[in-house]
Amino acid sequence: MAKSSKSYNCQSCGAVTSKWSGKCESCNEWNTITEEVVESSIPKGLGAKRKGNALNLVPLKGEKQEKKPRHVTGLSEFDRVTGGGLVNGSALLIGGDPGIGKSTLLLQVVCRLALNGKKCVYVSGEEAVDQVRMRAERLGLADAPLELASATSVRDIVTSMENGDSPDLLVIDSIQTMYVDTVESAPGTVTQVRTSAQELIRVAKRRGICILFVGHVTKDGQIAGPRVLEHLVDAVLYFEGDRGHQFRILRTVKNRFGPTDEIGVFEMAQEGLVEVANPSELFLSQRQEHVAGSAVLAGMEGTRPVLVEVQALVAPSALGNPRRAVIGWDSNRLAMVLAVLEAKCGVSLSDCDIFLNIAGGIRISEPAADLAVAAALISSQTGKPVQGNTVFFGEVGLSGEIRTVSQPDLRMKEAAKLGFDQAVIPAPPKRKNNKGKNAKAPLAIQQIDHLDDLNDLFATHIRAVS
Repeated sequence: MAKSSKSYNCQSCGAVTSKWSGKCESCNEWNTITEEVVESSIPKGLGAKRKGNALNLVPLKGEKQEKKPRHVTGLSEFDRVTGGGLVNGSALLIGGDPGIGKSTLLLQVVCRLALNGKKCVYVSGEEAVDQVRMRAERLGLADAPLELASATSVRDIVTSMENGDSPDLLVIDSIQTMYVDTVESAPGTVTQVRTSAQELIRVAKRRGICILFVGHVTKDGQIAGPRVLEHLVDAVLYFEGDRGHQFRILRTVKNRFGPTDEIGVFEMAQEGLVEVANPSELFLSQRQEHVAGSAVLAGMEGTRPVLVEVQALVAPSALGNPRRAVIGWDSNRLAMVLAVLEAKCGVSLSDCDIFLNIAGGIRISEPAADLAVAAALISSQTGKPVQGNTVFFGEVGLSGEIRTVSQPDLRMKEAAKLGFDQAVIPAPPKRKNNKGKNAKAPLAIQQIDHLDDLNDLFATHIRAVS
């Protein structure tokens, strides 16, 4: 006979406590701990006597199995993020804000694979079958041989996968709506989400099915449910973007079968999500030249160089505590750059309101953006615009030094392709036996090793260097 036990789980971080409290001691969130009842499948008194089966140990060097090809979707941006396509028996988790386009993207992916002869199943726990059909008709994919179902019971889904021919691809939209009937908790709770994902992944790996989960996100942008959910899957993708912009960014933060920190860029249109082959040109399409407070960053997102516009506004403040507003960048890093400019370069910004924006709705996290941010701040503070054909990249240290960053050649090559002819970059480090022989750069280079040099460049309006 199964035994029931009670536990108190935090719905925000998944921590388990022995009693209820108003505040979770792990994540410091209030009113997130709920009582859940868990059924134990081991009868009392048998757990200590039961023995496990011996493992079948094999040597590290064995016979190589035939490599199975990936499921290539035909959406080049999606295939780039997943590492070249979907792998048999893999589990992917896709999270994003409500209404950002997660279901639309996955419907396009599975319909393309279904048209290529793959057996695909789309299980929706949030929408009826007719609603999914309406979306497919709007996207022009109504003729795809895709099998649909509207269900929330994990037991029913597992039975359907194990009976008959297993599908090549299974979409669960979303994992927060699924439930296991042996767990006495509401769908969406920590126990239900964890147990449902474990059951589905176990069957998918045994049958060689590629499974894609849609995950809700919290107000902080993290995927809702226990953090162990991200450890169970093979890849975690975030679909992000500002609803005020038509751009959507698919970013990978974990991938066991490909590179991480890769991004795919889409544009939301009437016919669905359209791939953007050249995101740099799209991000800079509305940029105005000869405007103070604007600088172009030559950044890297995974293996792809991306050029984005960094906008800064420095305005006098009548407040005792001036405002600092940041969109698309780390606010702590902005505070560091402001402190270095004031302490090491003599640029007074402590009595000013600072507003910083990465145009286009993309979020930049690499340190190479420090130099472009500093250039935009100095440009706004002095009122002198940056010459329109100049790009920046480099990391700023606490003493004001400019540190080198990775893959400068790819950054400058992308900038030259878009018509830029000058780059302000970090000076190379001085090493022994360094003869200083570099390949010919595709554009004129201005090397600086301290933020003071950037101030000097603005004194001459950053003119081209031959």
